[in-house]
Amino acid sequence: MEEKVNAIIQILKDRYGEALCALHYEKDYELMIAVRLSAQCTDARVNLVTPALFAAYPTLEAMANADIAHVEELVHSCGFYKHKARDIVLACQMLLHDYGGKVPGTMEQLLRLPGVGRKTANLLLGDLYSVPGSVVCDTHCIRICGRLGLSHGKEPEKVEQQLRAILPPEESSDFCHRIVLFGRDCCTARNPQCGQCPLALYCKAFNPEA
Repeated sequence: MEEKVNAIIQILKDRYGEALCALHYEKDYELMIAVRLSAQCTDARVNLVTPALFAAYPTLEAMANADIAHVEELVHSCGFYKHKARDIVLACQMLLHDYGGKVPGTMEQLLRLPGVGRKTANLLLGDLYSVPGSVVCDTHCIRICGRLGLSHGKEPEKVEQQLRAILPPEESSDFCHRIVLFGRDCCTARNPQCGQCPLALYCKAFNPEA
């Protein structure tokens, strides 16, 4: 398995180069907000919405004191806007009051924030703090790692544990970013491009002997 994992990591590196988060942000709390908005929404849509949101509330203090109804209007097109707007404002208030105005750097602290689950926490830990072993289990990751035979099942926390056991800790965050890119342009949910896939040799779905 180690040889297979290393080969997959290298192929994805060669294909996508530097692994960057697709969400646009400048400040740590802006990434927290963008990730919350991305739940059941595309990153592209979030990137269209956040400039106006961040312009309306340009500081953490402003966001923490924002009118939730106005935030709802600004994030409406991201879906589930009432829950997301409330979580954003309350999470910013907690950052100010409990964490000194900074997005915290531990899983336990992050999970206390409204709207932050393990997927979001792992992304923040990987992107903001380069914490080794940060595995972001989104739908692309679960689907593709299942097809490759790197994991089984669809429960995010269980898949996270399985991947954490086999991925080199220093590669895990970038691997997850590259898997998202790979899921968008090749290993799509409905029509995977198996004939053009650079990972076909290692894919259980395409090659049961892999």
